[in-house]
Amino acid sequence: MDVARRAIYALGLVLAAAPLWVGRHLPMVDLPQHLFLISVLHRLDDPTTLYPQFFAIRGQLTPYLGYYYLVSALNWLFPLTVANKLFLTAYVVGLPLSLAVLLRSLGRPRWPSLLAVPFAYGDSFAWGFVNYCAAIPLALLCCAFLVRTLSDVHRRGWAIGLWLSLTAVLLFHVQVFAFLGLALPALLLMTRTPEDKARQGTFFKSRAVAILALLPAGLLFLIWVGLRLDEPTNVEYGAPWKAWGPLLSPQNLSYKSLAQNWAELFQVLANILRDQSDRYALYAVGVTCIACVVLAALQGASKPARREGSLERWRMAVLSAVALAMYFALPFDIRGYMYYLNTRFAHLAAPLAVGALPVIGSRFRGYFLGAAAVTAFVLAIPLARGFSAFNQEALPLDRLAPLAGPRPTLMGLIFDTTSRAVRHPVFLHSAAVIAREQGGVPNFTFALTPHSPLKYRGSPPPTFPSEWRPDQFNYEREGLPYQDFLLRGVNPRQMFGQRVGQELAISGQMGGFWLVSRR
Repeated sequence: MDVARRAIYALGLVLAAAPLWVGRHLPMVDLPQHLFLISVLHRLDDPTTLYPQFFAIRGQLTPYLGYYYLVSALNWLFPLTVANKLFLTAYVVGLPLSLAVLLRSLGRPRWPSLLAVPFAYGDSFAWGFVNYCAAIPLALLCCAFLVRTLSDVHRRGWAIGLWLSLTAVLLFHVQVFAFLGLALPALLLMTRTPEDKARQGTFFKSRAVAILALLPAGLLFLIWVGLRLDEPTNVEYGAPWKAWGPLLSPQNLSYKSLAQNWAELFQVLANILRDQSDRYALYAVGVTCIACVVLAALQGASKPARREGSLERWRMAVLSAVALAMYFALPFDIRGYMYYLNTRFAHLAAPLAVGALPVIGSRFRGYFLGAAAVTAFVLAIPLARGFSAFNQEALPLDRLAPLAGPRPTLMGLIFDTTSRAVRHPVFLHSAAVIAREQGGVPNFTFALTPHSPLKYRGSPPPTFPSEWRPDQFNYEREGLPYQDFLLRGVNPRQMFGQRVGQELAISGQMGGFWLVSRR
């Protein structure tokens, strides 16, 4: 890229990350839970908190390990919310950059990588599946390093990068690692080595270095899966977050129909804002892709890009097809193990699909790069506006937190999880925000799940069966151990009756939230 094109590309990256920095709070459903446990991990020995009393290190390989420990390390230099935004910024800009590295390793033009910016957001981002999202750029780097290990003469350096990036994927999210279990063998088969071109050596001998670089992470994956499968399954049919039967039994697998998956494919790529204005960027990507395909057709059959043979030029398309097949073929839930499984692969298929655009003449690439930067602008404006509006809705939590006092035990009774700005139930875990600010403990945390690197020291605090069903709360059974109660969508007197004014008092009310404390 020349200087002007580099400047356009850099502007697109700045626009991509800008919405993350317009406010303190981000509209991500699970983020309060993640930040709470990162705070616990960072301050596990802090006696001014309840953390040492309630939590301990799990001491085994877990999918959340990479994200939690990296942000905890950044927390030594920055406040936790800033450290988290730095991590998310690296993810958002890392998606197009890692795609650019992959395209360059394949000898293809890099301008389509900027079209991947809108795919950094969407359903997985909004739910707060941070580990899964962060594993996607690492997976693209794995593919790039594998191609370099196969095609370059100096292989050892690329092989080390392949080994490290593949291991990092496993430390972030096993589902992305499963994609690589199909994608990397496809690249091994479709990528020629210098020995192949010179007709020297066997297929496996020419790929020995690459295969050896894959083995350590593959072995680690098998150990992890073996340990998980060896764990006893807590089967409780119909119960939330519990297995309904053996792992792969029909009663434990929940599938969406082909028609439903097709109808939701484009929706999950851009569904954060309630007014749907984040979809404009997706439309802009579509228009740019169509224009590229039409131009390529008018130009006639393009010459294979540098280092790509007749079979190799289909590698990006095959990678996209693998991710898309996983979107359509996998179950939506494996109860008790994995949730929102198949929908996540739309966020892998989309950037790979734009990377598979046909090669066009070099004289047109600057114009298409400009169009990709415009797409980032079309995304940034509505997202920044929507994120700012959500931040204003969430600010009352910061103001109510000091009213809970230090080291609170806090029950969240969130009947209204919705926001006026965004579509997802972003206030579901609001109690974790106040508990983190005050060094306390909420009634529900992800320490209950085997995905977390933290666990409870003893029995977890009593709570109703699902955080989604506060209507099942029983004060005598679950409420007595708690010092404070955070309510939204219900009046405290409706919830507690005559106890308000007697053993309980309203400590604060703001922005639809009520804080009720034990007198």
